[in-house]
Amino acid sequence: MQRGHKITVLTGWPNYPSGCIFPAFIDDSDSFGTYHSAKVVRVPLIPRGKGGIRLILNYISFVLFASTYGVWRLRKQKFDVIFVFEPSPVTVGLPGALLRRLKKAPMIFWVLDLWPETLSAIGIVRSEILLSLVGRMVSFIYDNCDLVLGQSKGFVGQISKYCSNLGKIKYFPSWAESVFDNKDSGYAPEVEYDPNSFNILFAGNIGEAQDFPAILDAAEYLKEDKTIRWLIVGDGRKSDWLRDEVRKRNLKNSILLLGRFAVERMPSFYKHAQALLVTLQPDPFMSLTIPGKLQSYFSFGLPVLGMLDGEGATIIREADAGLVCEAGNGQALSAIVKQLSQMPAKRRSEMGWNGKQYALNEFDRKTLIKRLEKWMYSVG
Repeated sequence: MQRGHKITVLTGWPNYPSGCIFPAFIDDSDSFGTYHSAKVVRVPLIPRGKGGIRLILNYISFVLFASTYGVWRLRKQKFDVIFVFEPSPVTVGLPGALLRRLKKAPMIFWVLDLWPETLSAIGIVRSEILLSLVGRMVSFIYDNCDLVLGQSKGFVGQISKYCSNLGKIKYFPSWAESVFDNKDSGYAPEVEYDPNSFNILFAGNIGEAQDFPAILDAAEYLKEDKTIRWLIVGDGRKSDWLRDEVRKRNLKNSILLLGRFAVERMPSFYKHAQALLVTLQPDPFMSLTIPGKLQSYFSFGLPVLGMLDGEGATIIREADAGLVCEAGNGQALSAIVKQLSQMPAKRRSEMGWNGKQYALNEFDRKTLIKRLEKWMYSVG
């Protein structure tokens, strides 16, 4: 919009990550009809709730309502390009493909989650027949795009298995929002300030992919060290499980479950941290992912602790921005936590600075937006 574009967003009723329709939306849905200067068209859906069945119904209901009611609401609008953002599920591409055909506008599809690989990796779908059917749907979506963007270089190779035209696949990583450049915010009052503690902060989704069992293993190995605290900021499908496990393992003194906060609040929590934690399950396809939080972590300028394999681990090492251990190994995570906590403050500051410079060079928002804009003009 700041570049002179007119934007319309087609999305569903807000229900993530709690799984329930936002009460504020129920009270006044009209106030959710714009975002800055963008028009937001929202369609009904079945909220995510809890459990796999509700999640599947959520996915299906959005496709149905976006492809019918959403298309009807957009019937008088013309578009120069259709941009589909796919953090998950890939099914958001189906109404996009329909709009591409009806509006005769090119479609760009940004892949941030690999399907059907992710379904298999986190155990949602185990049937080979069903995974094959999902793969055919993915091929249909990719083949109905004019450009397919992968969030990591590893994604490009996987996407090519389902896309008949390899020339339209491009690497396009995520960027950090400018709010994470703000180190002048105060300390979050929700966390008791302790100058003698070494705080490891995890921010983001609490789900299967983040491998919290291994994180808890690391916390157990270190629970006798009273200086080490784990700050968990976020919410997700495993939040209740995590809360129960912290109680069962008697980790309440070392793990602080702080809940979910607006992104604008995040720098105030980061201020408490001496290190930022990023984790992924041990899985070949997970290893192709650049976790979205990594860009934000780097931008804030703190050292990163990574319990992950593949591309994310390579970036942390390449940037010399922190310490990394193999995915799924809680004992190894506890070892690098201990190593970092005993490291001279000057060296930790150097790692944080290295990450910030890497983010500026590789994940700069203005540079990436210019690249995306150029692609939009090329397909339009």
